[in-house]
Amino acid sequence: MPPVFAHGRLRLYLLKLLDEAPRHGYEVIRLLEERFQGLYAPSAGTVYPRLSKLEAEGLVTYATEGGRKVYSITEAGRAELADRSGELADLELEIRDSVTELAAEIRSDVRGAAGDLRREMRAAATASAAQVGEEDSWKAAKEELRKARQEWKEQARRAKDESRRAREEAQAARRQAKEAQDRAREEVQRIAGQLQEQFARSGGVLGSLAGAWLGGTAAAPADTADDAAPGWAADLAPTGDPARDLDRLLDRFRDEVRDAARDHGVSAAQVAEARDHLAAAAARLGATFAPRP
Repeated sequence: MPPVFAHGRLRLYLLKLLDEAPRHGYEVIRLLEERFQGLYAPSAGTVYPRLSKLEAEGLVTYATEGGRKVYSITEAGRAELADRSGELADLELEIRDSVTELAAEIRSDVRGAAGDLRREMRAAATASAAQVGEEDSWKAAKEELRKARQEWKEQARRAKDESRRAREEAQAARRQAKEAQDRAREEVQRIAGQLQEQFARSGGVLGSLAGAWLGGTAAAPADTADDAAPGWAADLAPTGDPARDLDRLLDRFRDEVRDAARDHGVSAAQVAEARDHLAAAAARLGATFAPRP
């Protein structure tokens, strides 16, 4: 059987469960078992180390209640969920597909077990006939076979019902994923419009800040900011949608600045200096997006 969760996906799903409500480790295991309709349940050795790692990364925190650690998601954890919303929607589909595959394997196992049982019943009936009489032995064997067939049919029916529910849930998940993508696209367009309005009011130079930060200097003159980082984000090919292209550039800038701060540390003085750079950046970009006379 293939792994239920691909690499890194269980970590993302744990954040989703903690975003729904604070939970202790046993409750997380029970919820995962419910989501898989009892067909899969992770061990404590799988869940607890990942919760500890998320806590070490600052994505979750915990409080002790009744001798148990109750984990809660942090703002950093919610930010990661928001950044990976598309991946989370794909994960929901993968979970439903996994349930379907598990149900199919159960049906196959049931069929195999039923076949083995029939063969064993025939062999037992043959052996019994030699000892206590053929007629009585076959009657007993046929009764056992009837019971086995009835049990197999019941198990097959339950597996079929599980598979049908899994298909229905998968279809619902696909619809929800499409709706989420449509809402996300509308939200990006709305935010892009707000950015243009804000930049138009304040004016700015995001390029100056990008050149100063990525170039390793504290500040760069306004007349040289355009050359501070030649070729920056050149790998982001235009999509044909300017609002989306702007959003991708802002995401790239945010990620690189955040990674630099995480790698090298941030002091209060650097935060104050970064605020000045951001104000200047906002002003110049606002001028860039302002209507031309």
